[in-house]
Amino acid sequence: MLAYDFNEKTDRSRTHSLKWELLPAGGNPMWVADMDFPTAPAVREAVERQAVHGVFGYSILPPEWAQSYILWWKNRYSFEMNKDWLIFATGVIPAVASAIRRFTSPADHIIIQTPVYNDFFTIIRENGRIVSENRLSYDNGVYSMDFGDLEEKMSDPACTMMILCSPHNPTGNIWTKDDLKKIGELAQKFGVLVVCDEIHCDLTDPGFTYIPYASVSDECRDNSIICLAPSKSFNIAGLKTACVCVPNRSLRQRMSRALSADEAQEPDAFSIDAAIAAYTRGGEWLDDLRDYLFSNKKTVNAFLSNNLPRIRLSASQATYLLWLDCSGFEETDSEKLWSHILTRTGLRLNPGYIYGECGRAFLRMNIGCPRQQLVDALKRLKDGLDQIDPK
Repeated sequence: MLAYDFNEKTDRSRTHSLKWELLPAGGNPMWVADMDFPTAPAVREAVERQAVHGVFGYSILPPEWAQSYILWWKNRYSFEMNKDWLIFATGVIPAVASAIRRFTSPADHIIIQTPVYNDFFTIIRENGRIVSENRLSYDNGVYSMDFGDLEEKMSDPACTMMILCSPHNPTGNIWTKDDLKKIGELAQKFGVLVVCDEIHCDLTDPGFTYIPYASVSDECRDNSIICLAPSKSFNIAGLKTACVCVPNRSLRQRMSRALSADEAQEPDAFSIDAAIAAYTRGGEWLDDLRDYLFSNKKTVNAFLSNNLPRIRLSASQATYLLWLDCSGFEETDSEKLWSHILTRTGLRLNPGYIYGECGRAFLRMNIGCPRQQLVDALKRLKDGLDQIDPK
């Protein structure tokens, strides 16, 4: 029995919600990665307390901010961070973009493991760098790393950075310690800096935990920039609060200057207290959320098995994002599937091609919502696919 109720629907209309506003009337949004649950009570209390105060001036980082991260990672993941390693950032993507500009040069190659979060493509290309795709291997619904190809890509003298997504979006993979260790060894060998996006780290299935990249080995720790945030875990992406963990002193000094130059290092009046509340008083809520999301996954699995057996749900251990393999249909182009489903049913998913060409036959579904909304989305998905391919 969960202590917190995730079944209650929250009306997000007239709140300038990106997720809901870009939707046909009466539609169901299962796309952009925020959830339809109110955040943890402790976080709401912290934000409300600040709002009641009424003065929203410039903010500083109190010692409690770094301490909340340190204790959370120590207690949850047995990883000891030093307060000097931690730098505030307004978001993970702004931090990754700053790292690209500071540590690479125009026309440098940056490795990403596709299919992967679409904003990685954008920030690499818009900063004049070149995407180097290390495609994940896909076999019978399971993704794994292709280390032969990764070594080939890293050995290219033009390659200076790898952006690692851990846990992986959209596949939901939790990378093993051996996977991460091999990346660290190759990166050290070829002089490639690893920037690790660990924003989904808390959203693991019950019984699973992620491994912090910097905890794996000296090579991983000393040649990495780790991006962390409570935004996905506690559904506070709109508060613009994140943390960059950089154990290596030289890299840390350069990263701090990069964030400062990009004006991405100033907290707002709500973000600090929200993060502290999440990491010091939000643990029980998060664990209930993980249980609820896992139940949602089981609901999807059962529905697909009984109603849409031609969709294969990729194996995953983390995130509230599901990766749907639609290659069993006659029409496999996710761009066409996505458009048809949205137009005919009002269900908005993410077309897989935006995560790389190897995602062309996939759709991404966000299941961070009350069960009733999820069931409605699954019925719309079936209706849309039955119309386009009624076998």
